[in-house]
Amino acid sequence: MNIEEYFDHIAPNDIRIRGTRVGIESVLYEFIHREQPPEAIVRRFPSVTLEQVYATILYYLHNKEMIEAYLAEWLAYGQHKRAQQAENPPPVVARLRALKQKQQQALAIL
Repeated sequence: MNIEEYFDHIAPNDIRIRGTRVGIESVLYEFIHREQPPEAIVRRFPSVTLEQVYATILYYLHNKEMIEAYLAEWLAYGQHKRAQQAENPPPVVARLRALKQKQQQALAIL
C-alpha cells in the first residue's frame, strides 16, 4: 500500500487519516511533543488503528520539512485563536469570570 493512501488531503492545511476525522497534527502532536508511544495514541484516538498511527509517523519521517511547517502553522493558528478568545471571551466565560471575581472579593472581606 502506498503511504499516501492512508490520508485524505482535504485542504493544504487539513490532512486527515483516511476513514476518520482525526488530523495528522493530532497524532503527531502526541508523538512529537508529548512523546507518547503509538499504543497510547491509539487509546487516545479510538477511531485510529495502530497501523494508521505508524503510517502517520512514517509519513512525517519521509516528509519531515513539509510536515514540520504544517505543524508549525497549526500550532501558530491555535495560539492565535486562543489569544483572540482571551481578548474577546464568549459571554458565558465573561459571566463566570465576573462571578469568580465577586467570590474572591467577598472572601477578601472576610
